[in-house]
Amino acid sequence: MPESDERRTVRLTIEDGVAELVLDRPDKMNAMSVAMVRDLMDSLDAAEQGGARALLVRGEGRAFCSGRDLSEADPLHEDGETILRDLINPLMTRMAGVAVPTIAAVHGACLGTGLGLALACDILYAADDARIGSPFARIGAVLDSGAHAAFVSRVGPHRALELVYTGRLLSGREAAQWGLVNRSVGGADLVRRTRELARAIGSGPTAAFLESKRIVRMIQDGSSSLTDLIAAEAAAQGRASRTHDYQDGISAFQEKRRPAFTGR
Repeated sequence: MPESDERRTVRLTIEDGVAELVLDRPDKMNAMSVAMVRDLMDSLDAAEQGGARALLVRGEGRAFCSGRDLSEADPLHEDGETILRDLINPLMTRMAGVAVPTIAAVHGACLGTGLGLALACDILYAADDARIGSPFARIGAVLDSGAHAAFVSRVGPHRALELVYTGRLLSGREAAQWGLVNRSVGGADLVRRTRELARAIGSGPTAAFLESKRIVRMIQDGSSSLTDLIAAEAAAQGRASRTHDYQDGISAFQEKRRPAFTGR
């Protein structure tokens, strides 16, 4: 039987090494409340501690996540910096740094903090008719949740500012064409395709995958020279060479059989 963690705003299941984290406020289009942020943080901890080797993040109902729950906002008195610094930014950092490969499955609205959460995952698949972008021009706010960096690195500064200035929302198909997401698929196939992807990744040499995830993050940080990076690759290869997966993987190649990866 799968392990489960039932919450009011989030559901987490772990089965055969694959965790599935579901945003579960369908009546609110999974708008991100304070409670949901806390539940997400707890569930990411539980996924790691529960032995997950891959993590799929998706939303229940008509949307992935429509952004911050503005019913909790107090525009006359709140400090936007404090909200981001103390609540939202730690979640985005935690999502980006989860110690398993992560996949986001986006459908319907994927906006604001929901967009940041999806972009913080390693791989992002979107339904063809998903609506993805920055609605902040409509409310006088600044794009946040790390989306500036993702927009600029994935679609370029000119398109990033176009999306910010106009508030234009991309369909999943357009987002894939622009390179903002990995690919788009038919909405009816999204969950099946991403679950298959999560199972395939989770059955692979996930310790080696995490070494690559760390190196990619180093590159994104932009502070490492080529010398630093190839040294990091060498150190990662050294750690990998002491794992079961490295040893069995090369032995399996030599013996012309399938390897039995364990993630260790």
